[in-house]
Amino acid sequence: MEQRMGQVTRRRGRRSRALLAVVAAAVLGAAGCDVVGGDSPAARKERPSPKPASVWDTSPESVAAVGDSITRGFDACAVLTDCPEVSWATGSSDKIDSLAVRLLGRTRAAGRSWNYAVTGAWMADLPGQMERAVRRSPELVAVMAGANDACRETTSAMTPVAEFRADFEVAMRTLRTALPKTQVYVASVPDLKRLWSQGRTSALGKQVWKLGICPSMLGDADDLTAEATLRRETVRNRVEDYNEVMEEVCAKDRRCRFDGGAVYAYRFGTDELSHWDWFHPSVDGQAELAEIAYRTVTAKRP
Repeated sequence: MEQRMGQVTRRRGRRSRALLAVVAAAVLGAAGCDVVGGDSPAARKERPSPKPASVWDTSPESVAAVGDSITRGFDACAVLTDCPEVSWATGSSDKIDSLAVRLLGRTRAAGRSWNYAVTGAWMADLPGQMERAVRRSPELVAVMAGANDACRETTSAMTPVAEFRADFEVAMRTLRTALPKTQVYVASVPDLKRLWSQGRTSALGKQVWKLGICPSMLGDADDLTAEATLRRETVRNRVEDYNEVMEEVCAKDRRCRFDGGAVYAYRFGTDELSHWDWFHPSVDGQAELAEIAYRTVTAKRP
């Protein structure tokens, strides 16, 4: 009898110890997961999500500019003449503080910035300009083009939107094929109708316009008939279409920043217009363009 009682007692003791070991292991195991991070729900909830690294450098070391007469400083210093020293993009004049000077400093900008814009250029000319720019391996390319595509003899002669898009895409591919990491700043086309409304206050300006400056918008400057109003509105709508194209194409490139329509929206006054033609930016106007560009390039986020 005593022997059987001893066996029962030993069996109960073993079961108790086994149950205690299982419980202890479970508790310690659960505690261990929390301590080391593990895969517990609490650990997963507290683990911060990684933030995507930004590929945009707000301090590029070199700048190339492509585009048209605005980037050449046309009519800013003398009548019907380029004045690249006051270019918003790469100008050296202390009256401007160009984008290149603001980014690099005046001394370094002299040797680390290049202007390949051409007065009269259309978007179709941009791929060729880009080919020349990539030979310098710039860290930033500044683009301002499209005004001449709208400034034609007639509205029917304006560059079709599909062609404009195709030409801009070719220019971007030209850059990307050669320089995958180069950044691009794209300025919107100015509101040409705004420039007409300001410039038409000058009798001298209207005489210069007759030489053939942007006839689709500036022709018959004092004509306020329904037909003339429709013509100017057609040009304005086409400019808005061009800006939408550049924004869309730029948005597909991680290293491209569009100005968000800032140049188009800027309300140029007579002080910011050339007093030689009352259409192109004056020195003050070029300074405003430089400020918009610098603000866009150095922003932490687009």
